[in-house]
Amino acid sequence: MKAIAYNIKPDEKEWLVLANYKKHDITIIANSLTADTLSFATGKEALLVFNNDELSEAMILGLKALGIKYIATSSFQTNHLDLKAAGSAGVKVANVPLASGDSSAKERMEQVIKNLDQWAAGKCVGSACCCQNECSTIKALK
Repeated sequence: MKAIAYNIKPDEKEWLVLANYKKHDITIIANSLTADTLSFATGKEALLVFNNDELSEAMILGLKALGIKYIATSSFQTNHLDLKAAGSAGVKVANVPLASGDSSAKERMEQVIKNLDQWAAGKCVGSACCCQNECSTIKALK
């Protein structure tokens, strides 16, 4: 899967590269995701969000127009993402589910790669799913 990671810290970058182990084609950019850097996502399928970058409806629609189908955040929370806008745009969203206590950068990057692996295989990301649309996780909970 072709992905792009914005605003990544050095320790996150190291663990992301190790967790990925050349499975996915990930472009890593140190800059924050802004209107000025949005175009770097052209031709990518997935966006990796770090450091709680804010993703508004306008930003999500811009990403969707460039080809983004998936957004994976390395955080537990999703309040920095407009989940309704992502759902309306048909963009799938995943986070790092909060397990017991805080996860290390290594564990968070491993989960981000697991999310990409699941999406690349056409599968739901399970407990990491933050999608607002009907999916297998939501159906299983009913």
